[in-house]
Amino acid sequence: MKFIKIMTLILTLLWGGAQAQNISIATGGTGGVYYPMGGGLAAVLSSKVPGMSATAEVTGGSVDNLNLIGTGKPYVGFSMADAAKDAKDGEGKFTGRKVDLRTLLVLYPNLMHVATVEGTGVKSMKDLKGKRISTGSPGSATEVMAFRLLEAAGIDKDKDVKRERLSVAESVNAIKDRKIDAFFWVGGLPTAAVTDLANSPGMKIVMVDTTDEIPAMNKKYGNLYFPTLIPKATYSGMTQDNKVAAVANILVVNANMSDAEAYKIVKAIFDNKLDLVRTHQEYMNVKLENQKQKSTPIDFHPGALKYFKEKNTSVN
Repeated sequence: MKFIKIMTLILTLLWGGAQAQNISIATGGTGGVYYPMGGGLAAVLSSKVPGMSATAEVTGGSVDNLNLIGTGKPYVGFSMADAAKDAKDGEGKFTGRKVDLRTLLVLYPNLMHVATVEGTGVKSMKDLKGKRISTGSPGSATEVMAFRLLEAAGIDKDKDVKRERLSVAESVNAIKDRKIDAFFWVGGLPTAAVTDLANSPGMKIVMVDTTDEIPAMNKKYGNLYFPTLIPKATYSGMTQDNKVAAVANILVVNANMSDAEAYKIVKAIFDNKLDLVRTHQEYMNVKLENQKQKSTPIDFHPGALKYFKEKNTSVN
């Protein structure tokens, strides 16, 4: 009996204690990019990190994820940089309650899709006035950025549009059923639900440019947004590159996560990158050279910095 107790103690020490390393991955809706990426991450952490068990959770997106991290429980969350900054500062949807966050990784750029189809009369941001639109799920950073884009375009989100709060998958279904005229979605490329819309018989996708609104957004909310392109080859039916506003995606945790645990997660991602790319191609953009403090408004976790130092990567 004594031998069994000693062996149990030794195994617990060797494997880091399974109970101490149950991790939840806060992702997003099933039609987006966070969800498959989070599922892939959970699989890698569970199979490649001894003693760690991870599960992916469907959520409304960044805001929900940041709220979950704010509970202090062992969550790893996908988030857009603008929502994370609000959580850190206690502003916007986090007014009066700051979340003590740390960045594990800068992931990939999140691109604003303002999508519609031919026949709605929507070709520019100004054309959204008087239209039926979806600005994203209530717990998403899509909604945060959509509100800021509308404001920058001189459109009152409460008076000038008829607004729904739908996930990207729900938005696509609503467009197909002609219940809305356009929708906002901030995600990686390609987004499965948008691909579905582009491939729908009898419909031709139209993507609205959003780069003109970036200066006004940055002036008010900080230097978070940058211009980029959704190449016309991304979605079937696009006739030209879509000039869009983008924001960084980051992987964040509560500051209370141990350095050892944060280090293991970051190391597992880089050690198993090919496995992760098979779950979604945006993992290709997770690179050591992209780990710069200027790319995230949230300080890097000391455990992540330890890994970067081992790889001779400076975040400054």
